[in-house]
Amino acid sequence: MKKIMKMPKIKFKNFRPKINEECGVFGISNNKDASTLTALGLHALQHRGQEGCGIVSYDGKKYHSEKRFGLVGDNFNKEKVLRNLPGNYAIGHNRYSTTGGTTLRNIQPFFADTNTGGIGVSHNGNLTNAITLRKKLVDEGAIFYTTSDTETIVQLIAKSKRSKTIDKIVDALFQIQGGYALVMLTQNTLIGVRDPFGIRPLVIGKINNSYVFASETCALDIIGAKFIRDVDNGEIVYIENGKLNSIKPFPPKKIRPCVFEYIYFSRPDSILNGECAYEYRKRLGAELAKETKIDADLVVPVPDSGNAAAIGFSKHTGKNFDLGLIRNHYVGRTFIEPAQKIRSLGVKLKLNANKSSIKNKKIVLIDDSLVRGTTSHKIVKMLYDAGAKEVHLGIACPQIKFPDFYGVDMPTKKELLAANKTDDEICKYINAKTLNFLSIKGLYRAIGFENRNISYPQLTDHYFTGEYPVKPIDELGDNKVTQLSLLSTASNN
Repeated sequence: MKKIMKMPKIKFKNFRPKINEECGVFGISNNKDASTLTALGLHALQHRGQEGCGIVSYDGKKYHSEKRFGLVGDNFNKEKVLRNLPGNYAIGHNRYSTTGGTTLRNIQPFFADTNTGGIGVSHNGNLTNAITLRKKLVDEGAIFYTTSDTETIVQLIAKSKRSKTIDKIVDALFQIQGGYALVMLTQNTLIGVRDPFGIRPLVIGKINNSYVFASETCALDIIGAKFIRDVDNGEIVYIENGKLNSIKPFPPKKIRPCVFEYIYFSRPDSILNGECAYEYRKRLGAELAKETKIDADLVVPVPDSGNAAAIGFSKHTGKNFDLGLIRNHYVGRTFIEPAQKIRSLGVKLKLNANKSSIKNKKIVLIDDSLVRGTTSHKIVKMLYDAGAKEVHLGIACPQIKFPDFYGVDMPTKKELLAANKTDDEICKYINAKTLNFLSIKGLYRAIGFENRNISYPQLTDHYFTGEYPVKPIDELGDNKVTQLSLLSTASNN
């Protein structure tokens, strides 16, 4: 087999207006309720992936696996399902595919038998050399079962000539590039790995004698686990015989976590660098207010992503905060997809104007980010139709001009509004009275850095700057993000 399998064409008929993190990972060791606690952890991480979920457990002799489409609470809420996952060790995964490739075999965790025993892998992120590696492996005789870059990692581990599993993993890690957080399970060993720049998040917790890995601290809270620390960038942490062990095989690099964990991805109650994401987001709104001079009556968030920033904006300016938009939390893709007439309703399925609050008011509308602008355009129109006198749009982050390579569901540069239009042109397209983006300096001040270090940014902020910590090896052309995420993530991560 000389050629790589052709991927299905990618369609954007139901594209998401927001950018989305690709997935959430969880793992626990040495606990008789391992699978139940993993299901709870995944439930807390549901915002990171909603199209599929899976758990792999180990009972000391055998591995067990359950994978399902849909939400954790709809699939792992029955005792008989969890009875199929016995053992004191378990790992889990929530999947957020971009488009295409929605098949059960692409839902993680993945499992494989190697010459040193079985291994299960949950992966959050994207490899920037996935296509190149996959072609090489296929040319050497490897047979791939899925379309995910995670399987490339599994194949590299299985192919390694090293004698110990941990050494096989190190061997594989030296061949991959990108942003990734991995939680892996071998015989009575739980392993957590974070990429050399720490782009994707991974934390360590402990409940009684059980160690836990998770994408965010909110997954520790739900099971009563204590937060210990973050997995360091470039670190491999493995739990063996109840003890935490650490190795750092990579040359040291300064950490550069993804800036969107602070802006949008992480749940508001999760801890990032010692502080709740909610507090960072309020400061983002306050910084936007410092940079903005608007004569307005009311500050209105785009729920729920703009709530904290709008509170920060309101407190700094002294302008009243109100819920001028009401969100319907019970709209799922299964309802939206079937009929074009229903799809055409668009944002009205999820949001509705609170007319009593906004009528005859000058409104500052606050959102966390602006991607394609289609949703903002519809929301502004909705507010005007409901009687708003003026609508000023404030975005609590800088202009998004560049696509992502590290596991984020984001459009190509051609589809990013700020990459193709000036601020004035965007304002006219959205039909707002004024449009203001937070500056890069304001962003860094809100997160805790006085200024962006030009020689070495403290965050992975390529969305705004085009400065990528890991350059892609794969040749991807203009469609780079879609192609990369979907040799791999059509499947996904």
